[in-house]
Amino acid sequence: MSENNDQKFVYDFTEGNRDLKDLLGGKGANLAEMTNLGLPVPPGFTITTEACKVYLESGSEPAALRDEVSAHLDALEQKMGKKLGQADDPLLVSVRSGAKFSMPGMMDTVLNIGLSDESVVGLAKQADNERFAWDSYRRLIQMFGKTVLGVDGELFEDALDEAKAAKKAASDTDLDAADLKKLVKQFKKIVKTATGRDFPQDPREQMDLAIKAVFDSWNGDRAKLYRRQERIPHDLGTAVNVCSMVFGNLGPDSGTGVAFTRDPASGHQGVYGDYLQNAQGEDVVAGIRNTVPLAELESIDKKSYDQLMSIMETLETHYKDLCDIEFTIERGQLWMLQTRVGKRTAGAAFRIATQLVDQGLIDEAEALQRVTGAQLAQLMFPKFDEDAKVEQIGRGIAASPGAAVGKAVFDSYTAVKWSRSGEKVILIRRETNPDDLDGMIAAEGILTSRGGKTSHAAVVARGMGKTCVCGAEELEVDTKRRRMTTASGVVVEEGDVVSIDGSTGKVYLGEVPVVPSPVVEYFEGRMHAGADDADELVQAVHRIMAYADRVRRLRVRANADNAEDALRARRFGAQGIGLCRTEHMFLGERREMVERLILADTEDEREAALAELLPLQKQDFIELFEAMDGLPVTVRLLDPPLHEFLPDITELSVRVALAEARKDPNENDLRLLQAVHRLHEQNPMLGLRGVRLGLVIPGLFTMQVRAIAEAAAQRIDAKGDPRAEIMIPLVGTVQELEIVREEAEQVIAEVQARTGVELKLALGTMIELPRAAVTAGQIAEAAEFFSFGTNDLTQTVWGFSRDDVEASFFTAYLEKGIFGVSPFETIDKDGVGSLVRSAVEAGRATRPDIKLGVCGEHGGDPESVHFFHEVGLDYVSCSPFRIPVARLEAGRAAAGSKGSDSR
Repeated sequence: MSENNDQKFVYDFTEGNRDLKDLLGGKGANLAEMTNLGLPVPPGFTITTEACKVYLESGSEPAALRDEVSAHLDALEQKMGKKLGQADDPLLVSVRSGAKFSMPGMMDTVLNIGLSDESVVGLAKQADNERFAWDSYRRLIQMFGKTVLGVDGELFEDALDEAKAAKKAASDTDLDAADLKKLVKQFKKIVKTATGRDFPQDPREQMDLAIKAVFDSWNGDRAKLYRRQERIPHDLGTAVNVCSMVFGNLGPDSGTGVAFTRDPASGHQGVYGDYLQNAQGEDVVAGIRNTVPLAELESIDKKSYDQLMSIMETLETHYKDLCDIEFTIERGQLWMLQTRVGKRTAGAAFRIATQLVDQGLIDEAEALQRVTGAQLAQLMFPKFDEDAKVEQIGRGIAASPGAAVGKAVFDSYTAVKWSRSGEKVILIRRETNPDDLDGMIAAEGILTSRGGKTSHAAVVARGMGKTCVCGAEELEVDTKRRRMTTASGVVVEEGDVVSIDGSTGKVYLGEVPVVPSPVVEYFEGRMHAGADDADELVQAVHRIMAYADRVRRLRVRANADNAEDALRARRFGAQGIGLCRTEHMFLGERREMVERLILADTEDEREAALAELLPLQKQDFIELFEAMDGLPVTVRLLDPPLHEFLPDITELSVRVALAEARKDPNENDLRLLQAVHRLHEQNPMLGLRGVRLGLVIPGLFTMQVRAIAEAAAQRIDAKGDPRAEIMIPLVGTVQELEIVREEAEQVIAEVQARTGVELKLALGTMIELPRAAVTAGQIAEAAEFFSFGTNDLTQTVWGFSRDDVEASFFTAYLEKGIFGVSPFETIDKDGVGSLVRSAVEAGRATRPDIKLGVCGEHGGDPESVHFFHEVGLDYVSCSPFRIPVARLEAGRAAAGSKGSDSR
């Protein structure tokens, strides 16, 4: 982006507000908001995301930035009454990242900037605490060396461990000033050896280099991976917050902590968070020292505790949501370092949304926007069977719920490697750090022996919806020997199966069986939300789903091929069947009948095969229409890739060859092999299937139409209300549809005349080929409805074979950022989506009352549902299990569009 001479790149905390997240990032905007609320925020300023964008695109900072930073630094120094890094009483600052969307631990932070060989002595005198000053200096060199100068962080960790071992110290807090002076000297040697330069002593150089490092960290590997995982745009850039330091490591009357206004795991109100005496903020989130519960702060420092509780109430009321807060206490003085709308588990999201409605802070429409279909899907996962015989080997903090089972692995590389081989794994670490992100993504769940609900592992796992247990202290994790030892002496080696329960914090040896979630039981009608014993979570889900159903415009149907699936779909809230795949009715024993039909040489053979299939098909449809009585049922006529109903050509060739070698040829096998060779296709997905098969094999589609019509007539005679819709697949031109439609209408008329029952059967088609989408206006002349088959449409638009590409190169495409997400998972709005949009417009222009839906699995994808609402489809159809998700997202799409209209 080009630099504007009038552009302002730096804002004081007093100048911004929470609505400027695009410009100031989430952290900077919220620091400004807290400052405006009169809360105790250390003074500072924010460098905007626009400055970062200029830097990333041009390779250099905006020309005006240095002068703006200097002016704001001067103002900060005047406010604080001291200069950055001055010898006698130095001003120290932190330099922190702060993107629009929270990316916990993914970008760089440097504390204690301004310390040097000279100013550390002045800090010690000013604070009357030599240990504190040298501890702060060693932290600066360690963080600066790793994040700014690119020194291997393990070198600093090893040196710290050696210093503790030499002193026989259990924690770094047991090292005294003399120990820390030696450590600083060693750290400086590490920097010199690794970089070829001395640790910089000029405080302004430290600050400028740290600012650049934060800009650069936006494009760091872990940040890019996290953005892909969370679908955060790559072009936003990060702001940089320069904040005057306050110190939690000044002794027992100081400390640092993280707090939540409600429990981010359950949503319950109370005192939730972690506190660590005599520590700086990174110690808490890194999980390297086990914290105490926030409630204990009341007995440690009652004044600060009471002030914090008051501020938390102020922030939750102001933001009208769960707030995540970072704070420091410096010698009894409370300082607020950050607030943001906190990440939460799926269950907490639903509970909190309804609680806030009951408190009058938000309305139902806003509550609906506070939850997502992805969260609802998480709540539908199974949980561990409480009655199962289990071997519990430990217990930690329930950081992110779920029931996860997998093989124990002790590093991210192994987690990724084994996961790609199809293994389910549990990543076990002492504590995680941002470099573990790829392993956390690959794992079924995460288990750590250190850290609490606010540690890196907990925060990231909750954001991703991963099961996580933290702070299982009785478990000794040895990553070098790749094993974990329990308090009772049980050794878990890498590859052993473990189970972790993120709802209770319990850890088990071996595989624990699972049972359905109460949310699924609710959707299936086995648990009533109004019952006295109904789970609080179920009641919250019920309330939000009821509102979503009231406001949504999109109807939700199911993809179901039999009565059992149809009944389940109906219990889940399906408003019909959007796709019945009739080829699924011919698997198993019936496969040979279709094979005989396809391979028939004579008309008599073909008629015999069709006559055998007709009553079976009719009974299938009777059962389906009965299960979905009063609701539409869209039946897709036979659409198999031909090879699915032919003998395997290799097996048949071998059988024929062996028979010939025995000089005992089988005439039937020989004839069959000739027919299979004749019909063999190099690419069956683009071959003789769908409408093409119906046109080439006389009587095939008319048999199916007859079965549908007779089944409908029989159900009407039985006082039922069948609402069948007949869908012709893989149409590429209106002429194909016209021919099949004419034959179908003749059959329907025959059945009406013979039974005396009036039939109203809609005839339509799937739009699953680019040509069909482009000529949708013509095709609509012969179609009463369109259903977009987005699975095949994605394949044909992209030229991808889904069965092959997802395993062969999609991983590389996702890692390189070519895809943010697989186009088979979420609809490609620019390519496939533009064809859907134009086909909708053309279809409605020709036939204003045409019914429009989608039956590819995109119909159950949350993001895709919003697109289908936007382009004006009438319904989405998906697998039964995804129906509640689609209902919720259809409601969110409707409520969101109303909100945007009103704005």
